Amino acid sequence: MPTDVTTQAPLQGAALIKDEVRRLPDAPGVYRMMGEDGEVLYVGKARSLKKRVLQYAQGRFHTQRIALMVDLTRSMEFVTVRTETDALLLEINLIKQLKPRFNVLLRDDKSFPEIVIRREHPAAQLRKHRGAHTIKGDYFGPFASAHSVTKTLNTLQKAFLLRSCSDSVYESRTRPCMLHQIKRCAAPCTGLISLEDYGGLVDQAEAFLRGKSRVVMERMSQEMQAASDEMEFERAARIRDRIRALASVAQEQQINPETLEEADVFALHAEGGQACVQVFFFRAGQNWGNRAYFPRVDKSDEDPDVMSAFLGQFYDDKPIPKVILTNVEPSEAALLTEAFGLKAGRKVEINQPKRGEKAQLVDHALTNAREALGRKMSESSAQTKLLAGVCEAFGMDAPPERIEVYDNAHISGTNAVGGMIVAGPDGFQKSQYRKFNIKGTELTPGDDYGMMKEVMRRRFSRMVKDEEAGEVAVRPDLVLVDGGAGQLAAVMEVLEDLGVDDIDVVGVAKGPDRDAGLERFFIPGKTPFMLEPKSPVLYYLQRLRDEAHRFANGSHRTRRSMDIKKNPLDEIEGVGPGRKRALLHAYGSARGVSRASADDLAKVDGVSEALAQRIFDFFRKS
Repeated sequence: MPTDVTTQAPLQGAALIKDEVRRLPDAPGVYRMMGEDGEVLYVGKARSLKKRVLQYAQGRFHTQRIALMVDLTRSMEFVTVRTETDALLLEINLIKQLKPRFNVLLRDDKSFPEIVIRREHPAAQLRKHRGAHTIKGDYFGPFASAHSVTKTLNTLQKAFLLRSCSDSVYESRTRPCMLHQIKRCAAPCTGLISLEDYGGLVDQAEAFLRGKSRVVMERMSQEMQAASDEMEFERAARIRDRIRALASVAQEQQINPETLEEADVFALHAEGGQACVQVFFFRAGQNWGNRAYFPRVDKSDEDPDVMSAFLGQFYDDKPIPKVILTNVEPSEAALLTEAFGLKAGRKVEINQPKRGEKAQLVDHALTNAREALGRKMSESSAQTKLLAGVCEAFGMDAPPERIEVYDNAHISGTNAVGGMIVAGPDGFQKSQYRKFNIKGTELTPGDDYGMMKEVMRRRFSRMVKDEEAGEVAVRPDLVLVDGGAGQLAAVMEVLEDLGVDDIDVVGVAKGPDRDAGLERFFIPGKTPFMLEPKSPVLYYLQRLRDEAHRFANGSHRTRRSMDIKKNPLDEIEGVGPGRKRALLHAYGSARGVSRASADDLAKVDGVSEALAQRIFDFFRKS
């Protein structure tokens, strides 16, 4: 006789958390709360895992948002560590990696550009750098933007005449380049300055970047006076121009702190469930720019908690200055200070100044944060209306959160590139842009439909593959294609083959004579239509299309430029960097090498008779 078997429903929410607490140690650690399908809801750290997690089970200090998070919890994971500081560092890393929906989250976290003086060459090179410190040399930064670092590089070139060319260009020079002619380089490549004297200029540039600008300028003033006393007026005039270049740095900056050499200044302003953190960078007593961030927050988040989470994520992969100034003291400031000190290997201060110059700097940053958030909220409001208009115009079920726009660029089919841009409620999402180098060998040159099919297949086959594997896939709500019925049909053919039938697709065809305002829109199964000529939605769609066109054309130009710069010598087996440099030094260019006989080529240092014949044959075939 069969017996009834009662299946107990799996625990969830507060009951699950209460069950987990029974097995937790009274030790520091990090916990993760997961929802359906393993989605990470929240990452937190605790001095005592047992005590902290028990609070969730008992419903202590819960806002409505935290209560929702607890209710959605279906599983938890724990990691124990030695100290609370270790727990903080691990928590920061996991939040940036997993992006949980209930955590304060730093968005738009790009690396900052820096200046590096490359020391691995006898004549040190001055250049812009972004990313890991893999090059041997002295690094200076961060700079808030590419514009800030470029402006400083231009000043340094004028003041110290350091080279910016690559090693291969340096080695192949037989006469000074244009930068020397316009007094931006001392031309060590051709021996117009000795390596010893050039090294002196490098040392001066390093001293200036380390904050010793007054010492450097006083020394240059003495040199100018000495040159004038010796009646060397041309040399004195050159030194005068260099001094002026350095002085312009201080004149152009809006803020020039006298009591602050190295610090980052943070100011947080929150309003209406949104927040802005304005960051100013001060290095070597100079203002190296500022940037506004808009972290993801909730109305219930307190300012000290937001500042604490922001600082932790901000410095997860960035150099930490000696001093951090804020308008809001972060929660657990002592713990953050200890963690930053461990990472930096020296003492780090986090201060909330109340008076004096430092307080003025923080107030200035706060004014910028308040203004930036105001602009952002105004733009967001307008953006929301535009997306609602797009929804109505195209008969969508809801305003799109993610719009992907595609365009192709090529010249007679060569260097073909497909471009994808992304837009949504926060405007253009440039970190999501993608380019697709067209690889199809069976395509007829200039086959726009074939190119679009390849781009679509590569983009959406990846999405389908991720979804089938149970991974989180990035899925657009709306796809805009630059083209009419033909382009739309090509896109729909690919999507149907992949089984993707729940994404809205619209073709945007330019008007007669490519006139803006006369665009026609193509939707599968509907008659092509136009929007009102002065409709804000039409202007918005034009901006999306133009941005896709700009991005695709820029990617195409980059690819074409790289092809143009390719040296035929790179294609010859046996010609490495050393032999290539020797050949270019001997003949000046690849064209010069192509005109040489095999016997003459064999006279070049490092080129054997067999290799000389191979080079000769290569150019004859070409």
